[in-house]
Amino acid sequence: MTDDIAVLGAGMHPWGKWGRNFVEYGLAAARAALADAGLSWPDVQYVAGADTIRNGYPGFIAGATFAQALGWSGARVSSSYAACASGAQAIGNARAQILAGLCDVALVVGADAAPKGFFKPVGGDRPDDPDWLRFRLLGATNPIYFALAARRRMALHGATLDDFAAVKVKNARHGLSNPNARYRKEVTAEDVRESAVVADPLRLLDICATSDGGAAIVLTSMDFARRHGVTDPVRIPALSTVTPTFPKTVIDLPDFATDSAMTVPPPDVPFRSALPQAAYEEAGIGPEDLSVAEVYDLSTALELDWYEDIGLCEVGGAEDLLRSGATAIGGRIPVNPSGGLACFGEAIPAQAIAQVCELTWQLRGQAEGRQVENARTGIAVNQGLFGHGSAIITVR
Repeated sequence: MTDDIAVLGAGMHPWGKWGRNFVEYGLAAARAALADAGLSWPDVQYVAGADTIRNGYPGFIAGATFAQALGWSGARVSSSYAACASGAQAIGNARAQILAGLCDVALVVGADAAPKGFFKPVGGDRPDDPDWLRFRLLGATNPIYFALAARRRMALHGATLDDFAAVKVKNARHGLSNPNARYRKEVTAEDVRESAVVADPLRLLDICATSDGGAAIVLTSMDFARRHGVTDPVRIPALSTVTPTFPKTVIDLPDFATDSAMTVPPPDVPFRSALPQAAYEEAGIGPEDLSVAEVYDLSTALELDWYEDIGLCEVGGAEDLLRSGATAIGGRIPVNPSGGLACFGEAIPAQAIAQVCELTWQLRGQAEGRQVENARTGIAVNQGLFGHGSAIITVR
């Protein structure tokens, strides 16, 4: 495939609540990725930073912030903010530079130092900001949104609290041996059911935490990889960041209502399904070719939605797929072998990059204790605010 790029290095700073500057987490991840690639900082020609808006000006210019921390070297930089898809857009920027022949080696870095509790609006009065308004007018925190989506799934497809709990049980078991995971403890369905109600029907253990963490990958051209002696690297043949198609008939915060479908029929492919579909088309594969998937499980209920969105089953079939064991390690198509957000929590700018780190280790056969057997093709998907989202295909 002429549009392939190589993932030569992957590195992470463990997720947790460390109480330090986000730059430290990004630096640790970057250095780990460079070491994994067998390269040094002066080899990097382009730095793509994924932005965090909670850390002042350095967070808004993450590419330059990380480049300065590593030591000014003359490398070109870019910075991307796209909510939960920030890391994917940073990867997309680096990929474009490589495919355009503008550089051979790119470093992609994302890191965050998140607040305790759920995310809140950035300070100040901004009555023209829909994200500020959804907090101030509706009190619609992220858990409210997750709960509305869970209620929708229960109403449309008959999902139960036991189904949601089973997702958490699976992901907690997957994350037990992941050294980068924040939560490494097995839980039972009873533990989930008995945890505090946060936004009915979701319990505390149904919802991901907010975390500190960092992730980085080193991307290169295929020619550079071969010159460097890597003849069979993990590759990225496709990356999708498509936006919704009007009318968008399912509410996503910060929107308060859907687009009208009274005179225009809904699109054939809804937003979240369009993200992987575009990536499949670019890569020339389909969901039947997948070995492993990393999906953005902001809540246990949302993981079930993703099963359908990425084509693992028909609409309404996610619960049966889960119950069959197909999405657990050892099953037909393991989902979130890393442990997912259930075990990591959100470090928003790092998350899409961390998903590619996990897929890289899976496809190399290096995911000790959580390895998916014969993993050859993976997908990482997530969705952020304001019509942002991404799907990334990795192959080997």
